[in-house]
Amino acid sequence: MRESIEKMKKPLPLLILTLFLASGSGGAVALVIFPTLVFAQTDYVDQNGKLRIALNKQPFVPRGTSQGPHTMANGGIQDILKGMGAIIRITESRLTEEENKEYGNWKRLGYALGHLGKAVEKNEEEGYFNIGFLGTCPSLPGMLAGLQHSGSTPDEIKIGLLWLDAHGDFNTPETTRSGSLGGMPVAVATGRCLHRMRLDAGLDPPISERHVVMGAVRLNDPLEQHMLDQSYIQQLSVDDIRNITPAVHEQLDRLSQLCDKIYVHVDMDVLDPAEVPHHGNAVPDGPSSRELATLFKMIFSKYPKASALGFATIPSNDPNQVGLKAIHNMVVGAVEGLQMREGK
Repeated sequence: MRESIEKMKKPLPLLILTLFLASGSGGAVALVIFPTLVFAQTDYVDQNGKLRIALNKQPFVPRGTSQGPHTMANGGIQDILKGMGAIIRITESRLTEEENKEYGNWKRLGYALGHLGKAVEKNEEEGYFNIGFLGTCPSLPGMLAGLQHSGSTPDEIKIGLLWLDAHGDFNTPETTRSGSLGGMPVAVATGRCLHRMRLDAGLDPPISERHVVMGAVRLNDPLEQHMLDQSYIQQLSVDDIRNITPAVHEQLDRLSQLCDKIYVHVDMDVLDPAEVPHHGNAVPDGPSSRELATLFKMIFSKYPKASALGFATIPSNDPNQVGLKAIHNMVVGAVEGLQMREGK
């Protein structure tokens, strides 16, 4: 109840009255008015014009914890962002004392995603652009949940997803060959399976498949591919992503029309293996980090509803820090786009 009251204190969304002329029987014409709520987009700059960015570390993974989020957050990106004039806030998902007694790693992950979601929601409401540094792609429901509950009213808002991954991650426990939770996050987020984990993350209701666009996916299990073919999820090819073809704009325009906010998720295996040489799930012929940086600069400058960005699964073995440098490239591209959007 208290949370609902607090949300009602926030600025209300704009009420737009859409007018239609409808013809009735006998040639009569009636004026029909449809009220539509339009959510004002978050302003990510402070009163001094400085961009505010929150780096959210989520280290929990299906088999314990990962150092990957700490590597991404503490490997030089803070200095880079400060050099670009940004104000930085750091959050980290931690379990409560009671939650920490849970012996099941999947359940512990669900709890951690609940904390991630609350951090993302708070950051968004306070005008901080969220970047997720995630131990695993199943962190997806937490990032989505935070945005879903960051609207101007107590009601959940519609979240769009641009999923950049070499894999669709649309398996369920019934279709998976490996049994890996890492192959299921989009299925979880869209309500296909593991409902309790999604609810622990705070993502309720699940996002609509019509609000999901996948990019550069090039390896799926047979049953997973069958489910994708029968779903409403849209696909962009590696060529689309590399060259920012009209199909990219078409899909982002569509998400912007259907959704209130858009989250962009990057699994590091989406990249060409040259930049993630020791990633266990690398797939040939992916885009480069500089190509994605160019894409992100366009997205975050042109599309005001693009509201958060997340990175998952940096390899622990990263010779010459090529993976870390790839993350720096992509973050810088997104932030340059934000600065253009915010008039910096």
